[in-house]
Amino acid sequence: MQVEGFELPQAPPRVRVFGAHDFHVTLGFLGAVQELDARKAWTLIETFQSLAQVQGTFSGVKPLGNPRKPSALSAMIADGREALSEMILEARAPLLTAADAPPDDRPPLPHMTIARIQRRAKGGERREALRWAEALDVGRASFTVRSVALYTWSSDRERRLFEIVERHPLSA
Repeated sequence: MQVEGFELPQAPPRVRVFGAHDFHVTLGFLGAVQELDARKAWTLIETFQSLAQVQGTFSGVKPLGNPRKPSALSAMIADGREALSEMILEARAPLLTAADAPPDDRPPLPHMTIARIQRRAKGGERREALRWAEALDVGRASFTVRSVALYTWSSDRERRLFEIVERHPLSA
C-alpha cells in the first residue's frame, strides 16, 4: 500500500506508531495458524474476482478493539471503502476456512491501523493516546492499494512489525 500526505505528530508515551512499511488493510486476519495453513489459504488469492487496485482517502482516526480498552488506532477509509468492503466480503470467509482459522462474521470495516496503544499503558496514558488519535488530521492523505500480501510477524520487531511472505499484484 502506498500512502501519501500522511505525517503524524510525535505520539504520546505508550503509543507505538507504525512505519509506512507496516501500513496495510486486512482482507482476513488468520491469527495464530500454522504457516502451512496460511500458505494453503494464500493459494486462493487468484480466484477472487473483486481484487483490483484501489485509490482512496481517510475520514479520521478511531480506536478499535475492546471498547473499554482499545488498542488499535486506525485511519478509517472514506473513498475506496466500498471497493475494499467488497474485497473483504468475497475473500475473508474462504481465506479463514482454508487456513482452518475461526470464522469472522462481522461486517467489513476497511481501516488502516497506524498506531497501537501498548498493553502496559495506564489509564491516563490511554486517555492521552485517544486524545492524540482524535486530533489527527488524515483528511489530506490518500492511498493506493496495488497488491495483496500474506504477512507474518517480523523477526526484528524493533525495526518493523510485519514481514511480507508472499505478494500478489493487482490489476488496475
